[in-house]
Parts: sequence; C-alpha cells; structure tokens
Amino acid sequence: MTRVLVVEDEPHIAEALVFLLEREGFAAKVIPDGGEAIGALGDYDLIVLDIMLPGRSGFEVAEALQGMAVRPKTCVLTAKGQTADRERMEALGVDAFVTKPFSNRALMETVRALIAAP
Repeated sequence: MTRVLVVEDEPHIAEALVFLLEREGFAAKVIPDGGEAIGALGDYDLIVLDIMLPGRSGFEVAEALQGMAVRPKTCVLTAKGQTADRERMEALGVDAFVTKPFSNRALMETVRALIAAP
C-alpha cells in the first residue's frame, strides 16, 4: 500500500486530504509541524507538503528531502503560489506544485501521476 505523509497544519484541509487519499486506497497520515515531519520523511512514498508550517517551513522540509538516499515523491500544496516560491521549491527538487484553493480532482490526478512515475 502506498504511504502518504500530509504535512499540513490547517485541520480542515488535512482532514479533507486524508479523506481523498484514503478513498483512493492510499495509507495517509498527517503531521502538522515541519520539524516533526522531517523526522518521519523516510517512512513514506509521497509527501504532500505545505510551505507555511509551525516548527520548520516547507522549504526546510524540502531541503531535508535533498539529503535522502531514497527520496519520496513530493507535491507542494500551498497558498504561497508566487513564482519565487515555486522556483525555490523546484530548485529543491520537488516533483509537483499545486496552489490553494485546489481542485480535488486535479490534486488527485497529480498524486496518481507522481505515484505511477518511476
């Protein structure tokens, strides 16, 4: 079963994401704090990552991913959709970038494509 870590501090969004992911057959867990998430990254196949987080930012989480030998796919899901934020995350090697508000259908298409990619 594909394991997905949702790093999101907004409870309603996190709950919706878990619902969508579990409906697709994924095992999903939420960690609302960037610092806590950094310690758990290796346990997942996909990370859905917000930028604005307590503890450590999504940028810092993405930086931690760079040092991993086996790196999970990463989808940034954020309200910070400015070009500079997107470019910074791309430079850190994230696989996809989705801005809030988001379409459930488009997000899940992105997630499925990331999981299917080699």
